[in-house]
Amino acid sequence: MPTALLSIGVLAAVLALATVRPVNMGVLGLVAAFFVGSLIGGESPDDVLASFPAELFVVLVGVTYLFAIAKNNGTVQWLVEATFRLAGGRTSAIPWVFFLLSTAICGIGALPPAVGAILMPIAMSFATAHGLRPLLVSILIGLGSTAGSFAPTGLLGVIVHGVQEKNGLASNPLLLFACTFGIGTAVAVATYVLLARRQAPAVVVADSPGAATAPPSTSLSPQQGLTLLGFVVLTVGALVFGLDIGFLALTVAAVLALAFPATSRSAVKEVSWDIILLMAGILTYIGVLQRNGTIDWLGTSVAGVDSPLLAALLICLIGAVVSAFASTTGILGAVIPLTVPLIATGEIGAIGFVAALAISSSLVDVSPFSTGGAIAMANAPEPERRRIYRGLLRFSGAMAVVGPLLSWSILVAPGWL
Repeated sequence: MPTALLSIGVLAAVLALATVRPVNMGVLGLVAAFFVGSLIGGESPDDVLASFPAELFVVLVGVTYLFAIAKNNGTVQWLVEATFRLAGGRTSAIPWVFFLLSTAICGIGALPPAVGAILMPIAMSFATAHGLRPLLVSILIGLGSTAGSFAPTGLLGVIVHGVQEKNGLASNPLLLFACTFGIGTAVAVATYVLLARRQAPAVVVADSPGAATAPPSTSLSPQQGLTLLGFVVLTVGALVFGLDIGFLALTVAAVLALAFPATSRSAVKEVSWDIILLMAGILTYIGVLQRNGTIDWLGTSVAGVDSPLLAALLICLIGAVVSAFASTTGILGAVIPLTVPLIATGEIGAIGFVAALAISSSLVDVSPFSTGGAIAMANAPEPERRRIYRGLLRFSGAMAVVGPLLSWSILVAPGWL
């Protein structure tokens, strides 16, 4: 037990330090793995690195590299323009345009902060021009990112599926996406009803004073068409034929790079190396915990809990609160393996519990202390920034309670997943 408590304490310290200091959590995770594994546990460096997530590494590199190419060659911008046209100039539809855009772009492998950086300046311009509340569009962009990120080709969906497989947990990528998309959309509808105010008669966006901020209509170039075809191949290959999504994404990216080297040359620099380092470090340390008996000790502790359902709810609540201040990616990578003993009791379904934890940890991602929230405030009109800060704080505080209770009551308590 002393080693287990020390190991958990080190994990808590890693999460805390990465929250209050600008240090990549993965670096701290690798240091923790060396400290606990080698200096305390007597493992060799090779033993410590045995839990390095090589398969997940390939997946993350492949997916984010492909998205970087799509962004550089204008495919992402084309998706933005095409979706704006679907709004048909209706002001009331604009928040939902941004919701669907963030869902779609995150669904093809983009990081939510990257989506915020792409969409938030445009969203704030549209909100100002058409009398919409900037708080509403910023929250819907965040919720759209949550809805899309857990798609089978979304970054968080890939991570969660990889962690589940690595720890022998049942997984269903499509069901995870359906759950996160459904609850994320329901929260978005409720938010829209609460925050949307009566608008002036709809105006045509192209003729409005804010029209200069809207992307011009463009046709689909051959390069963009091939990129979209690559996304189709990636989705069908992974879901229908069971091909490895990491190597498949790398293959599609390599074809695009060979065919169009000019727009692909800088994409390697734009791969999300910080996220890849974060996941590699955290999962390497979790592997040390599995070998030194910490996970087994947690299993024994869970066995003594009177109600596994209550324990599951508490874990979801903790995940939500911590994620409001820390990386959702890191939280999921660290907490999902620690739920194995609770799931092993047989009273909690793995698929439903992990989906509930994913939803709980991601609905708070528009917290003003998160990257997404900071991007929203930075792009808001100056008079609105204080209001947006207070609004995001209230929303994330509510989601830290509502998210776990809602997802737990739907996905965990009934026992159908």
